[in-house]
Amino acid sequence: MAALLPLSPSRRYITAVVALVIGLHYLFSVTFDGYGRVSSLSNITNQLVSTNDTDAKPVVNLDISYYTNYTERRANATFVLLCRNNDLNGVINSMQSAEDRFNRRYNYPWVLLNEEPFTEEFKHRVSLITRAPVHFGLIPHDHWFQPDWIDENKARAGRQKMMAQRIIYAGMSHVFFYRNMCRFNSGFFFHHELLQPYRYYWRPDVRFFCDLDYDPFLYMEDHDKVYSFTISLPEWEPTIKTLWSAVTEFTEAHPEYVQSHNAMDFLSNDGGKTYNLCHFWSNFEIADMDFWRSEAYQAFFNHLESKGGFYYERWGDAASTMKLNPFVAFFSPTKLDIISIAAALFARRDQIHFFRDIGYRHDPFQHCPSGEQWEAGRCACDPKDTFDYHENSCLKKFEGLFS
Repeated sequence: MAALLPLSPSRRYITAVVALVIGLHYLFSVTFDGYGRVSSLSNITNQLVSTNDTDAKPVVNLDISYYTNYTERRANATFVLLCRNNDLNGVINSMQSAEDRFNRRYNYPWVLLNEEPFTEEFKHRVSLITRAPVHFGLIPHDHWFQPDWIDENKARAGRQKMMAQRIIYAGMSHVFFYRNMCRFNSGFFFHHELLQPYRYYWRPDVRFFCDLDYDPFLYMEDHDKVYSFTISLPEWEPTIKTLWSAVTEFTEAHPEYVQSHNAMDFLSNDGGKTYNLCHFWSNFEIADMDFWRSEAYQAFFNHLESKGGFYYERWGDAASTMKLNPFVAFFSPTKLDIISIAAALFARRDQIHFFRDIGYRHDPFQHCPSGEQWEAGRCACDPKDTFDYHENSCLKKFEGLFS
């Protein structure tokens, strides 16, 4: 039997290092959750190499699924918010809610648009909310401000008439900005250069109540949906006196754009003779921008734009449900009649979707799922406190389309 030779000092050193590494590996594997996912030799090597990069950001979460969309597929989609610099706290709250309940696992980009340049403070604080890309854009002047061809005397007379009727906010200056916003959201936002690369958008000006364990963008794509909502309610008729007559004028001149299996019965109780005032609340909406960019919708919007109703009346407004914050009108569009009417007339009824399982609140109303959907989403809302079948809800009208 050969005699055992004593280890040289260098071999004893190597043996000690190996034993130390194995011991630390065992200690970390039983002490730190998730250590095993990053403890392979290749990952350790990568971590050691990355420390030589002086520009590298510190690692604060080792779960790679936190940084990238870990799903196999991804829709061509983005979140979009219309906001001002003094809307910062509201923007952060809405973004944080969407990130916590959904986007931290999917990392869809954000596009924020403003009538004036965003401040550096605004951009810095917003960028801290998400690891997804955030793009800040300026709205073109012609897409935002009242057109020169609008007769301001006529527009002023319309505002004064509403004031005489004691219609809330009829004469307050911030409603003028709201009119600009409704016109922009109805006809221009999807043409903005920052949104041109995308097909789907999600407007999340709300507080979300429930977790989402699937991708609503992909649901829209896979099921051929063009518009989705969670709350619908009647419009305030004095603000849209001539809107339906303008709609009827267009559809009679262009019947080729009207879908044969449309959702007219959601909008009208008499086959289109009159408007029952039902519309979708747009502070939550996921939709297909290619639908708004289509020939049918572009012709429809141009026809309505020529009537001047955004300024002579208050098309696209919902002052009866606005908060008492003078800036919320810019940040939180509550609904757009024109968008709702177009989706109901130019899309098939089955291309409009009610996201029953997405709970959210935009004061003063909220939608809360119930039953298994409420439990599965870990919803923070009271399932008994929901606008779904309130006497002023139009959800029954929508559901009636499929009964």
